[in-house]
Amino acid sequence: MRDLRASDADRDRVAAVLGEALADGRLTMDEHADRTTRAYAARTLGELTGLTVDLSPEEAQPILVDDRPVSVVFGRTRRDGRWVVPVKLPLVALFGTVELDLREAVLQRRHIVVDTLILGGRIRLLVPDGVRVDVTGRTILTARDVRARPAHEGPTIEVGGTMIFGSVKARAPKRKLRTRVRNRLTRG
Repeated sequence: MRDLRASDADRDRVAAVLGEALADGRLTMDEHADRTTRAYAARTLGELTGLTVDLSPEEAQPILVDDRPVSVVFGRTRRDGRWVVPVKLPLVALFGTVELDLREAVLQRRHIVVDTLILGGRIRLLVPDGVRVDVTGRTILTARDVRARPAHEGPTIEVGGTMIFGSVKARAPKRKLRTRVRNRLTRG
């Protein structure tokens, strides 16, 4: 995952965090100049993540490259922002809620598998337009509510594994009123 190519937007995100750290006095001018130069020269996401790790907590990092399983017990956890989604993401929710916001995420492949173990827990997925969500795992008394707007050749998020007394909810972001009205007028 760390070897994925960085985009200009990724470099700009890191540079913005470095600029804030300079303004707050957490970096000297020399440190800021050195890190900013390295940020704009970075070719991979792994090179970028090391530049801000000591400036903010993990959940506030501009880019998160983390292949650890997502797990929660009697609580709530969330992954959002710019993060790299592994090809197979292990997820455990024991009487808790896991929220995965994939709108800004980098999908490593066109087919991602979320390998779940849910017992009395919930999964909430927020997916961008064009992403298909399939719930294929073994379910026992588990609610499924998938309201995505998949594209014909778009990426797929497969929710597999075992889900007992839980729920899986997937949503595409709400469209603006102007877009909804325009779509209805073009159809009718």
